[in-house]
Amino acid sequence: MSEAAREGAWTGGCQCGAVRFRAERLHDNAHICHCRMCQKAVGNFFAALVGAPRDAVTWTRGRPASFRSSGPVTRGFCARCGTPLTYEREGSANVTLTIGAFDHPERLKPVTQDGIESRVPWFHDLVDVPDEGPTESGDFIPLAAEIRRTSQQHPDNDTDRWPPEGKG
Repeated sequence: MSEAAREGAWTGGCQCGAVRFRAERLHDNAHICHCRMCQKAVGNFFAALVGAPRDAVTWTRGRPASFRSSGPVTRGFCARCGTPLTYEREGSANVTLTIGAFDHPERLKPVTQDGIESRVPWFHDLVDVPDEGPTESGDFIPLAAEIRRTSQQHPDNDTDRWPPEGKG
């Protein structure tokens, strides 16, 4: 990630929109952590994370709830929808944010992998798993339309109010 890509407004938040953040600077350390604690924290094969100076992060709507996952580490998440948001090491001047919570996660390409002792053995085989097409294709079209029509998911941009009147 270039210096220019790290500077400026990086926004994101949880799935329901109750918690939103803005980061003015990010470190050049986007990474995947395969350790078992990160797997459990995000409910997936790995956690995708990027660091930021604590003083560069502002919570613009709500604040994360927290869980102390170990002596020196607290994990932040939305208490309403459960979206994992942060990894914070006690005494650090930095906060680590989950890449999937950003409005544009595609701009944060991981540069390293950590915790490889717990990496699932077939991780590298995922590139060979066949693509089944976009979400709204084939037999999934009617269900996808219903999900889109009734979605409570916050959009990938800041909003003045959420949920909109009449929703939530």
